[in-house]
Amino acid sequence: MLKRIVSTLALVSIIALVCFFFVAGRLMDQRMNVCLHIDDEDYSISPKAKAIQQEALIADWHSDLLLWDRSVLNRATHGHTDLPRLIEGNFTLQVFDAVIKTPKGQNYERNNGETDNITLLAAANRWPIKSWTNLTERALYQSYKLHKAERESNGQLKIVRSSVDLETIIKQKTDSLVVVGGLLSIEGLHALEGQIENVDRLYDAGYRMFGLVHFFDNKVGGSSAGEEQYGLTPFGEEVISAMLEKNIIIDLAHSSSQLIDDVLAYTDSPVVVSHTGVMGTYNSPRNLSDEHIRRIAERGGMIGVGFWDGAVGSPDPKNIVNAIKYIAELVGVDHICLGSDWDGGTTTYFDAAHIGLLIDELIEANFSKEEIEKIIGGNQIDFLLQHLPVD
Repeated sequence: MLKRIVSTLALVSIIALVCFFFVAGRLMDQRMNVCLHIDDEDYSISPKAKAIQQEALIADWHSDLLLWDRSVLNRATHGHTDLPRLIEGNFTLQVFDAVIKTPKGQNYERNNGETDNITLLAAANRWPIKSWTNLTERALYQSYKLHKAERESNGQLKIVRSSVDLETIIKQKTDSLVVVGGLLSIEGLHALEGQIENVDRLYDAGYRMFGLVHFFDNKVGGSSAGEEQYGLTPFGEEVISAMLEKNIIIDLAHSSSQLIDDVLAYTDSPVVVSHTGVMGTYNSPRNLSDEHIRRIAERGGMIGVGFWDGAVGSPDPKNIVNAIKYIAELVGVDHICLGSDWDGGTTTYFDAAHIGLLIDELIEANFSKEEIEKIIGGNQIDFLLQHLPVD
């Protein structure tokens, strides 16, 4: 009898472990990353939208695909991005972001960094044990995942580390080769673990854009959703200086109002807000004020308009275009980009394969072909060609 009980407990334990390590993370992914437009049979766009999609250099500032237990190279039945869908959407470049730490019960109002959702997810997704407790190691592992995908992609995925890399990809696409560039970014410099030397480690791992904060205040600066929402710290100034020396792009997404002000005062370099909305169309503490939009645009910065409800009110493409129109009327189209937040625990109307739906909506809003090409990728590509390291 005792042996039977022990055997049963052992079997139950094995089943529980298998479910945790091979099922739990994927179920969370499926539940949190939803695409409302999933029926390809209903995918119909105008001939004009198709022509623009085929001819344009399409790019997006923000996908959290590397967080999940999902292949970059294989098409998934849920979520928003992977290489097949990026190819189908005719993307030239996708920024892949490394999520490092998120607080339990995260919200847009007030969070602290005392709790961490990613520890359990990292364990469930079978990340290296050292990454369960070390935030820098989490960033390094997500870089490893994208580099591994690059090696196994038969040349269809190429990581962008320099402007020369991006120029090469553009030429290859001009020559009708199937290739998508991937640029690595950090979401929150708690990834540095408070050590300035980790700027070099992350740069060497291929990261070329750093988001200073995420959902809570850290040693670099304050978050728009943090408890204190302070500005740039002395350590943050040291980090910004190290980033500028290496031409690492500054991403102010999730930054507190004071942090944005402080960074704009500290450096004249153009900055990016990779995924956001605007208060002029949807009043949220997560979104940019008119003043910040103007100041970012004045120095040649880029604003990535998000696709999810927290940025634009609901995932309807019309709401995305409303935010784009608002920025265009305020500062012109030259500073507008796409900042989807795909696979960021978000619900969006379309995935990368169906970007034509947004193009059609931009046409309906009377944007010209030239303006649309700038918005859906041209602005982002030009910015990166100017501001990435040369080699």
